[in-house]
Amino acid sequence: MSSDIRVATNQAPPLVGHNIVTTDAALVEAVTRHASAEVVDDIASIGALAGTAEAREHGMLANENHPQLTPYDRYGNRIDEVEFHPSWHWLMERAVGQGLAATPWESDSPHAHVRRAAGFMAWSHTEPGHGCPISMTYAAVPALRADDALAKEWTPLLASLSYDPGVRTPSTKLGTLAGMGMTEKQGGSDVRANVTEARRTSVEGEYTLHGHKWFTSAPMNDVFLVLAQAEGGVTCFVVPRVLADGTRNRLDVVRLKDKLGNRSNASSELEFEGTVALRLGDEGRGVRTIIEMVAATRLDCVLGSTSLIRRAVNEATWHTAHRSAFGSLLIEKPLMQNVLADLAVEAEAATALAVRLAAAVDSLADPHEAALRRIALPLSKFWVCKRTPMAVAEALECLGGNGYVEESGLPLLYREAPLNSVWEGSGNVNALDVLRALGREPEVLDAWITEVGRAQGGDARLDRAIQDTLSLLGSLMGSPDSLEVNARRLATRMALCLQGSLLVRFAPPEVADVFCASRLGTSYDGVFGTLDGGDLRFIVERATPVV
Repeated sequence: MSSDIRVATNQAPPLVGHNIVTTDAALVEAVTRHASAEVVDDIASIGALAGTAEAREHGMLANENHPQLTPYDRYGNRIDEVEFHPSWHWLMERAVGQGLAATPWESDSPHAHVRRAAGFMAWSHTEPGHGCPISMTYAAVPALRADDALAKEWTPLLASLSYDPGVRTPSTKLGTLAGMGMTEKQGGSDVRANVTEARRTSVEGEYTLHGHKWFTSAPMNDVFLVLAQAEGGVTCFVVPRVLADGTRNRLDVVRLKDKLGNRSNASSELEFEGTVALRLGDEGRGVRTIIEMVAATRLDCVLGSTSLIRRAVNEATWHTAHRSAFGSLLIEKPLMQNVLADLAVEAEAATALAVRLAAAVDSLADPHEAALRRIALPLSKFWVCKRTPMAVAEALECLGGNGYVEESGLPLLYREAPLNSVWEGSGNVNALDVLRALGREPEVLDAWITEVGRAQGGDARLDRAIQDTLSLLGSLMGSPDSLEVNARRLATRMALCLQGSLLVRFAPPEVADVFCASRLGTSYDGVFGTLDGGDLRFIVERATPVV
């Protein structure tokens, strides 16, 4: 039998032409549950665009053509400008235009943050790097509310649906973007070790900054929230890129970071020498002021990681549904079904938790929701982001050698997978934040108990896991010496109970049963694809994209 070797056979077609939103059953169910079917309909257009070949191509091009720093212009003037590929601007324009930046804070919709979270997850399938400036712009608004005047000045521009790049006076722009600078060379997460100095000027509330920032993403953004040492201690400041009179503020971009992933996005080192800054909040209260921005970006770490897992699962199920080996489609092989179902359950659990967190942001006036967000954010940031590299690696392997090739898109996801576990506090920082919340704010434990308790009686394994977790917490609280060393163990168990409670209450029984058996039972073997029983075919079919 002869064949034309120039024609490929038994290869999966490109995964394009599907709707990222409407073909994600877990996302649709979560948004309908916490918002409405109308919100799903509203964001369906985001999902449709995100699933196009055009969007996929722009995502690849933005990553292949890295940002370029130009410190000086041709005449020798210091300009510190970063040039991005046109595909970056294509992605940014649509992200801002779809209301994925700071728009929810100015919306009168009761479900604005759920809508934005679902849209952010769907749009991140295109390319995750440009989500960084989108996320920081979203997160800046609650921190800016520490000063009414600054909030009124910046919020309408940050919440705009217009993407207006370029270094210009903010008042002349249709929309602006925000960034954040916290860490320094010597301190990292220990921001109280910062040495950047803030000196008062003769103008009320105005200072000049003298020092540096070790990581500042998107240095072309219009305004930055940074921490510096004032006379009263660590203080938060608003640093505009361009001053009101049109002159450029002194923000020297030393270099762009050469990163593992996130290559479409420019992460920089900045130096300040006489940089004009406006105090945000009281002196010495900088960490408390900027913590609202940190909370919002931590939410986006969960959303972004969930998106990475979901896209990886989509690629794996799509490939195996079209690739034959040893007499049948890969997706029909029992062991491959086991792997795919396990990955799909991971994506479902992350999605349910991510949208639940966004719903809490929509309802922060409710004490339970506010307390739940406080404890669930570091729990979710710790656990979901930790699971992402494992899930993406397993999905990549489902494509075999094809998955290791750049054209598949999986290497891009794999390089991106560890980022959200590092950004806004590593795993240890977030696990310790869980302990901090439990020790200082007793209402957060009550909120966790109330939330997981809503599934009581739905699954005996979940009930037992909740009681075991409370027993673990009790024993650790009684032994301060062992508390910190067990922080990750406690955070893992609390996060799994939260995910399990949501799936038991709302997911199809097949999904909840497999989750509780594998994550809360006693048979978990530490790798994907070791599920023992359950309707795996149903779970895999539910997770396979439909074009």
